Amino acid sequence: MQTPVFSIRQHEARSPRTGRTAPFLVLDTADWVNVIARDGHGHVVMVEQYRHGTDSVTLEIPGGIVDPGEDAVTAALRELAEESGYRPAPGATITAIGCVEPNPAIQSNRCTTVLVDPVLPGQAAPDPLEDIVVHLVDEAALGPLVARGVITHGLVVAALTHLHLYESGAR
Repeated sequence: MQTPVFSIRQHEARSPRTGRTAPFLVLDTADWVNVIARDGHGHVVMVEQYRHGTDSVTLEIPGGIVDPGEDAVTAALRELAEESGYRPAPGATITAIGCVEPNPAIQSNRCTTVLVDPVLPGQAAPDPLEDIVVHLVDEAALGPLVARGVITHGLVVAALTHLHLYESGAR
């Protein structure tokens, strides 16, 4: 089955433990990116937007789909500019700091987190169906926002974990 966002395929797989085979469904979709963009003054660029899956407004970092022919960094910079208007400042650090498999039980894609530091404001150009409000959030508030359930998007929480690991040298 093909949809605009993903395709569903079924395949037979064999258990390496038991040797039994069974049919499994896999959602194939493009890879994704998340962007942690810092303004150089202790703030992170965040976007507030409505999410149809949960029928709620969420607070997230910019992100989206890696288009065909793009690498994760190129997609991250495009998504950052489209959703927030922010762009890398001259001499900015732009680096992939982590990658996760959103749901390897049923999905084939990956989500890469890209750090852009520092960024400068500009004009956003969101997709026609995106209704986005941009916020600068004090970086020290991010952990408490996760703990209080304000930031709930699992891939955003993973991205913030990658930032913590990157900065602690555990990477």
